[in-house]
Amino acid sequence: MAGTGRGRGLTVAALVTGLLGLLLGIGSFTYGRSAYGLGTVRSENMTPTYEPGDRVVWERVNGGEVRRGDVVAFSAPDRYPGVGVHVQRVIGVGGDRVACCTRVGGRERVTVNGKPVEEPYVFQGEADGVHHPYDVKVPRGRLFLLGDHRSNSMDSRFFVADHDGTLPVGAVEGRLTGDRAGLALVGTALLVGVVLVLTGVGLGIGALVVRRRKAPVVPPVPWPVGPAQG
Repeated sequence: MAGTGRGRGLTVAALVTGLLGLLLGIGSFTYGRSAYGLGTVRSENMTPTYEPGDRVVWERVNGGEVRRGDVVAFSAPDRYPGVGVHVQRVIGVGGDRVACCTRVGGRERVTVNGKPVEEPYVFQGEADGVHHPYDVKVPRGRLFLLGDHRSNSMDSRFFVADHDGTLPVGAVEGRLTGDRAGLALVGTALLVGVVLVLTGVGLGIGALVVRRRKAPVVPPVPWPVGPAQG
C-alpha cells in the first residue's frame, strides 16, 4: 500500500509539473514569435551601423509606428528578389518632403521639410554618395528609406518610378532594437518550460517504477507448538 501511495503521488507531481512546463514553453515560444524577429544582415548597405553577417533583432511593430531615424526590417520581393527581410533607415514618413542635397559647412546634407538632417551614422560622413539628386514628397502611409552606406545601398533613391521610391508601411516587419532584455526573458521562460517538462517526464518514470514494484511478502508467524497430548 505504501508503494502504491508513493506512486500515485509521483504521478500527480509528474502531470502537474509537465503540464506547467508545457504551458510555459508553448506560451513563451508563441509570444516570442509574435513579438520579435531575428535575421542576418546580408549586405554592406548599413555599414558602419551593421556589418554583413551581423545578427539583428527587431521588435514587431506596425509600420505606422516607426519614426524618422528608426532602422527597420522590411520585405519587398518586387524590388529585391529572393526571400528574407532587408534592413534600411527611415528618413521620411508620410507627409514629409525629403531632398538631397544641401551644403552645410562644406558638407552635403539631406533635408527633411527643408531642414538639414544630422546623420552621424552615415559611412564616412557621406549623406549622398551617388551624386543623384532627388526631391520626394512622401505619400501618406508610405516611407522613404536609405541605407547608411549611401554609396553602396540600393534604396528608395533607385526606385523613383514606383511611388518616388517610397515603400508602404505594411512592408515593415519590425524596428531593430539593441535591447535584448525582452528576448532574453522569453528565452529564459522557454528554457524553464523545457526543464519542467523533462522533470515531469522523470517523475513519471519514477512513478511507474514505484507502482510496479511489488510489496515484499512477509512470511506468516508460526504458532508455538506445545508438547504432544496423549
